[in-house]
Amino acid sequence: MISHSIGVEDPNAHLFRITLTVPRPAARQVLRLPVWIPGSYLVREFARHLSSMQARQGRRRIELEQTDKASWVAACGGSATLSVSYLVYAFDTSVRAAYLDAQRGFFNGTSVFLRVEGFEAQPQRVLLRKLPRHWQVATTLPALETDAAGKGSYQAADYDELVDHPFELGKFWRGRFTACGIAHEFAVAGALPDFDGARLLADTQRVCEAEIALWHAPAGPRARIDSAALPFRRYLFMLNAVDDGHGGLEHRSSTALIAPRRNLPRRGEGASSDAYVSLLGLIAHEYFHAWNVKRLRPVEFTRFDYSRENYTELLWFFEGFTSYYDDLFLVRCGLIDVSRYLTTLAKTVSNVLATPGRQVQSVAQSSFDAWVKYYRSDENTPNATISYYAKGSLVALALDLTLRAGGEGGRAQRKATLDDVMRRLWQVSDGGPISRDDIAAALRHVGGRSFDKELAAWVDGVRDLPLQDLLRRFGVDWQAQPANLAQRLGLRVNESALTGIKVTHVLRGGAAEQAGLAAGDEVISLNGWRLRRLDDALRLWETGRAAALLVARDQRIVTLTLKHPRAIPDSATVTLSAAPHPPKAALALRQAWLSG
Repeated sequence: MISHSIGVEDPNAHLFRITLTVPRPAARQVLRLPVWIPGSYLVREFARHLSSMQARQGRRRIELEQTDKASWVAACGGSATLSVSYLVYAFDTSVRAAYLDAQRGFFNGTSVFLRVEGFEAQPQRVLLRKLPRHWQVATTLPALETDAAGKGSYQAADYDELVDHPFELGKFWRGRFTACGIAHEFAVAGALPDFDGARLLADTQRVCEAEIALWHAPAGPRARIDSAALPFRRYLFMLNAVDDGHGGLEHRSSTALIAPRRNLPRRGEGASSDAYVSLLGLIAHEYFHAWNVKRLRPVEFTRFDYSRENYTELLWFFEGFTSYYDDLFLVRCGLIDVSRYLTTLAKTVSNVLATPGRQVQSVAQSSFDAWVKYYRSDENTPNATISYYAKGSLVALALDLTLRAGGEGGRAQRKATLDDVMRRLWQVSDGGPISRDDIAAALRHVGGRSFDKELAAWVDGVRDLPLQDLLRRFGVDWQAQPANLAQRLGLRVNESALTGIKVTHVLRGGAAEQAGLAAGDEVISLNGWRLRRLDDALRLWETGRAAALLVARDQRIVTLTLKHPRAIPDSATVTLSAAPHPPKAALALRQAWLSG
């Protein structure tokens, strides 16, 4: 069995020590470290944190030849066990890599465990060693021999499983609940003393039970969900509470989460704060991924290639549809009301409409380009790209509302929902890889007609989605808000008393671009008047007249001529609200959609 021993070498230097042992290695045994982690589509070069690598067979030191940025060849002599020892620098506070200090340890297998070429399908053992006495361990990797704190040895069936179970190490709060007969656990590190763990468990339980019901809805009204049908036997939420940070990464039976401490629920707190609702949405998102991307996944991800980018045009479905469902489950569970849900939905709509790149890049292209564009945003990103998360969630919304509303005039050939489509995909793929054609086939089967026209326009095209008309049929009012000066100029800025007005983005086709403003400019004055806030310029600017704008750029003072922005009555910012007295048909559609 391949064995990976990992322990604390020096917590103050943030160093893990890993020792890999390979029984009966090849004569030229190739060892590789992944360059990315599934679920986060960017080459992250984990090998840059490896050092002090040495190889031995018994007492004999073996030569290691590095053949590329993340590959080594051990020149072995005979079949004696190969032992490779190395250090990993672990100071990444995100959910994607590894972290270690005197209080806490965390690691994903992709950033610490070498892949032994030719042995990937063999069982892999993990041995935790040299951990501080008071530390606990949380993971869903199957245990071999462990004590009450979780210290000891674990075993994976193969390398893919080995790197799909992160480890949380240290002193942390633990809580448990059961959802549909399956044990769930929280491990929360870094929480403040007033953290309300009981509320977090109760609210998360409601989310989990609702999501399980979507995927495994029983056939009859009195039928119960069969826990044996679920894709995991237990589930673990690992939440790292920090001063500032937000994100999550899905795994086959766990998720790693990071959130600000202020987002955690507090004892004695009444109504849910916006910060706590944000955390619940993150939890709902990552849990949904246990089905949608970990099992139901792009056919291109049937087998991962850890050494390079793995391309797919389907992230709009796997990330976008998951983003649609995360907040929808909160309203279906009663954790937020309809008004709050529509406010959140309106923010997504507004963000997409305020992005010129939506008319340049389709969500299919955005999915394929994730490796070089989404995770590497710059000042031109809004002009050239669209988020497959945000627009993908709106594609899901448009399809769901179209399915629910039926054909022309509301006459459906078959009553259908996006929930039915997701279940259909799960059933026909047996919870496995799917293609674009499979998605189209499921829509056709459930909806009773072809949706190729919608997919071509909404997924492959760059025109705006018909959301306003669709939402109106569900008794949801759409109101465009007056544009502020930045929107009218085509600008995005940061404003503060310390830094002044800093331009972060210049949007395509606006007055700011025509005047020659650039990202990084500091706006100083307009028509001889010092500006503290951009909106103050309206008081200094005569309608229809050009203005002299003074900016600081690379230590130079530059004067630009800025045309007065045209009067735009409405902007990309919209508000959504439930119509107070919609027609009965619209009310019924809205209630069915938001109740699930």
